[in-house]
Amino acid sequence: MHLNQLQMDWRAVVAIVATTLLLTVNEYHLFFTGLLGDTAEARLATRTLLYLVIPLAIILLVFRQSPAAYGLHVGDWRAGLLLTLGSCAALAVIMWFVGRTADFEGYYAEATSATRMPFWLADGIELFGWEFFFRGFLLFALYRAVGPIALVLQAVPFTLAHFGKPELETLSCIFGGTAFAYVAWRTDSALYPFLIHWFLTSFTKLVASGAVPPF
Repeated sequence: MHLNQLQMDWRAVVAIVATTLLLTVNEYHLFFTGLLGDTAEARLATRTLLYLVIPLAIILLVFRQSPAAYGLHVGDWRAGLLLTLGSCAALAVIMWFVGRTADFEGYYAEATSATRMPFWLADGIELFGWEFFFRGFLLFALYRAVGPIALVLQAVPFTLAHFGKPELETLSCIFGGTAFAYVAWRTDSALYPFLIHWFLTSFTKLVASGAVPPF
């Protein structure tokens, strides 16, 4: 194979390298400690910078494209509404039981008081960047380069980013991450997987902490 046959979509390459580096930086560095101290709020601000602000800057300044091309718009709201409501209803039933297991209770029981702001608001801020990172920036960059297999590919780093969380949650991420990607692809928007993920995370914390009573 000649070197001139080695052709790659440069935007997809940039997205892969950037997401890998940003995930790594998140594991080793905590920013804004001068303002917020070593707190959950500093972690939230750090992740917002790494997962939302920097990818947006890459899209605008490096790719010279609109964020809408990477799912940052309303998209197909009719399909999005149906998929969001259906997914949330199904996940509520599942997490009503799974959220009460020992692993989930041990990990999430104190999560509702982790930040000074309401936990659901902190979840919303973090997951907006999280979903744009995987189901916007990375997904749409990969999709234009490799097609539908991008839906599965972006779920690989998404799964690895869950190491340290309950085992069942991490194991499910390759499937759940792909399903989130399908919603983003179907609606041409990262908004709807964000809404589903936001509901899933907040509801799980409520169940694990005992705020949602059993039957």
